[in-house]
Amino acid sequence: MKITNDIVITKAKNLRFDLVGFSKVEVLNEESDHLMEWLENGYQAGMQYMERNQERRRDIRNVFAEAKSIISLGMNYYTPFNHNESDDEGKISRYAWGKDYHIIITNKLKILEKELAEIDSGFRSISYVDTGPVMDKAWAVRAGLGWIGKHTNVINPSIGSWFFIANIITNYEFSYSEMITDHCGRCTACIDACPTNAIADEYQVDANKCISYLTIENKGEIPDSFKKRFEGWIFGCDICQDVCPWNIKFSVECRIEEFKPSGGKTGIGLREINEMDAETFKARFSESPLKRAKLSGLKRNSSFLKD
Repeated sequence: MKITNDIVITKAKNLRFDLVGFSKVEVLNEESDHLMEWLENGYQAGMQYMERNQERRRDIRNVFAEAKSIISLGMNYYTPFNHNESDDEGKISRYAWGKDYHIIITNKLKILEKELAEIDSGFRSISYVDTGPVMDKAWAVRAGLGWIGKHTNVINPSIGSWFFIANIITNYEFSYSEMITDHCGRCTACIDACPTNAIADEYQVDANKCISYLTIENKGEIPDSFKKRFEGWIFGCDICQDVCPWNIKFSVECRIEEFKPSGGKTGIGLREINEMDAETFKARFSESPLKRAKLSGLKRNSSFLKD
């Protein structure tokens, strides 16, 4: 039996993916050139891994030789909770309020790929969730999930930008989706709102100044020049998405309970982090995105906010 677009969409929606699109495998010349420009500007900060595997990013067939199509999937994670504006509590980015999305989405991808292979044993695939040398946003755009906003997140006209992206690379051919044109227009809300001026230019984020990078990926100390400019963020930052008109108007509550904050808690006490030991941290955050920053990183961030 042949696998059709409708079959994939139905099965993906049953697994609670909100967006599904299809794109033909092609060399990402334009997108790769933009990435190289970003790297040449030094905007990757300490993320040296972004400098590697450029040929794999440019041509996905260097990752999966049989690749003919990409199935791009989006999973909404928006929940209608707000941060507690307190000097004693650090704000956590919305995507990290619940269980680590890598765990949730990877498990769903395994189910989806297995179900498709059961329909046609000739279906072969490999999948990624924000991992590996794959330009996930570029493929999402080509598959019609949305357009790249000036804050560099993908914006969908129906649900905004609060969604995770996953890609299935397959040897199968499908009918391909139409791309969505850029609808940011003259809006500069995200650029104007960034307290550290991290959006260096439209569609260009300088990680050296980005609160998300500085509180998560950054392994060193946070420069003193950013004192009093973090607006209470201890892990990540959502400001550029919070002010986006597409999110303000079109955000809808997600269907995944594990993405919702336990007990409605959207931050963490600075004193609590400062007094936390490694064993407690491991037990509490073993399935949380916060583990990426490690306890030492959260303690650094907490001290930076308090000083």
